[in-house]
Amino acid sequence: MLLSNHQMIEEARKVLRPRQLAHDNTAGDVACALLSASGKLYYGVCIDVGSGMGFCAEHSAIAAMVTAGETGIAKIVAIWGDGVVLPPCGRCREFMHQIDSSNFGTTEVVLSETCSVILSELLPHPYDEVWQD
Repeated sequence: MLLSNHQMIEEARKVLRPRQLAHDNTAGDVACALLSASGKLYYGVCIDVGSGMGFCAEHSAIAAMVTAGETGIAKIVAIWGDGVVLPPCGRCREFMHQIDSSNFGTTEVVLSETCSVILSELLPHPYDEVWQD
């Protein structure tokens, strides 16, 4: 079951609920929907806290997927505000690759309702390529 970009964006919108945390920290400004290779949906939100200890919505959704015993990502999207699609940051791109190397050539990253790319297009030189034959 491969969802359309629009459907993925709507799934992410379900968990997009910005809120204030203690000590002027925030959560939920960015939300992520992840469709695993097995067809299950996982969700995550960003947590922004001081001292650089926060994490992106993609990390949160990937953690939920890994907790459930999966590593393959079929499709992923992150949104902010009124549903503005955000491309994954470099750390998230590398994280997707490091979790499962097959994600590099297969994960579809949603960039808008009409545009998606494969992770390798956003991460042309993964960190570990220097050690690959």
